[in-house]
Amino acid sequence: MRPLHYYLLGTGSWFLSVGIQGVMFAWLVTMVLRESPDRVGIAQMMLLLPGTLFILAGGSVADRYGGRRVAALAQATATLAPLWLLALVLTDQLTFAGLLAYALVMGCAQAFVTPARDGLLNTIADGRIQRTVMLASIAQFGTSILGFLIASTADAVSPALILGIQVLILAVGVAGFHRIAQPRRALSNDSRATLMASVIEGAKTVVQHRQLRMVALQNVAMSLFFMGSYIVTLPLLVREAFNGTATDLGLMNVCNSIGLVLAISLLLRRGDVTRQGRALILAQFVGAIVLGAVALAPGFTAFLGMVFVWGACGGVAMTMSRTIMQEQAPDGQQGRVMGFHSFSFMGAGPLGALGSGYLVDQLGAQAALGISATGMLAVVLMIGFRSALWHMKAAP
Repeated sequence: MRPLHYYLLGTGSWFLSVGIQGVMFAWLVTMVLRESPDRVGIAQMMLLLPGTLFILAGGSVADRYGGRRVAALAQATATLAPLWLLALVLTDQLTFAGLLAYALVMGCAQAFVTPARDGLLNTIADGRIQRTVMLASIAQFGTSILGFLIASTADAVSPALILGIQVLILAVGVAGFHRIAQPRRALSNDSRATLMASVIEGAKTVVQHRQLRMVALQNVAMSLFFMGSYIVTLPLLVREAFNGTATDLGLMNVCNSIGLVLAISLLLRRGDVTRQGRALILAQFVGAIVLGAVALAPGFTAFLGMVFVWGACGGVAMTMSRTIMQEQAPDGQQGRVMGFHSFSFMGAGPLGALGSGYLVDQLGAQAALGISATGMLAVVLMIGFRSALWHMKAAP
C-alpha cells in the first residue's frame, strides 16, 4: 500500500470513531441522562477544552518527533476513552461525571492526533496539496457518515456493542498511521528547540502572515458560532422541537456530512480552486444565512434539508481553509502551522459550546441559532471587506 492509503486508513478510522462519538455522546447526555441545556453545553465544552490547552503543543511535538509516531501513539491512547464508557454502561453506572472523564481523555488525544495527522499531508501529497486535502476530507466525512449511521442504532441495539466497535476502529487506525513511511529529517527536525520556543515560532508565523492570520480569525468565528450551534443547539432543537431520538440525531449528522462530502467531491472533480480565499468567504457567508433559516424550519424534513445545505457550505469552507494553511506553511513548520489552524478552530469551541448552552437555556434553541448566525455573518463581512483573502490567488 502507498503512504496515502495508510494515511487514509488512519484518518478514516479516527473520523469513523468521531462519527460514532458525535451521536453517542450527544444521545447519552441529552436523551439518556436528560441533562439541562447548560449541562449539555458544559459536557460538550469538556470535549473541546483539551484542544484549546494542548493542540499547539501537539503541533510542536509532531514537528519534533514525527507526525506518524505522534498520531499513532495519541490514537492508541484514545482507545481508553470508549473502553471506560463501555465499562460504565455494562455496570449500569453511567453518570454525568463519567461522561466528562470520557470527554477529557478523547479531547487530549485529539489535541495530538489532529496536528500530527494534518502535518503528514505534505509528506504524502507529492506536490498536489489541494487534491490531497480534498481526498482526506472525503475520507474524513465519508467515514463520519458511517459512524453516524452505526451510532443511530443505539435505541435498537446495545450501546455497549457500539462502544466496542469504536474501540476496534481506533485500534485499526493506529496500525494505519504506524505504517506510513516518513523521512528521517522530519523525525529530528527542531530537536534542539524547547517546546515553548517551538510553539511561539509557529504562532509568530501565522500571526505575521496576512492570509494565515485571516484564515485563523474566521476559524475562531466558525468555532464560536457554528461549532457551538452544531454540537449543542441543534441536538437540543431536535429534542425539544421534534421530540427526537438517537435515530433523529444520526439523521441530522448524516445529512450534514453528506452535504460536506458532496461539496468536496464536486470540488475534486472540478479541479484546483484558484480563488481559495474568495471561495472560503462566500461559503461562510451562505452558511451563516442557512443557519439562521434552520431556526425557522417548519418541520423535521425541512430541518434536515437545511442542515444538508449548511454542511455543503462547510465542506467548501473547511477544504479552502486547510488548503491555504497547508500551502502557505513554511517547510519544517507544517505540524505547528496546522496545529495553530486546529487551535483557531477548536480553541474557541469550549466557549462556543458553553455560550450556546447558556443561550438555549435563557432564550430557546431558535433564538440561539439566530444570534449565532448573525454573529458569524458580521465576522464574514468584516473579513471580506477588510482582508486580502478576497483577492488571493493560489500559486501556479
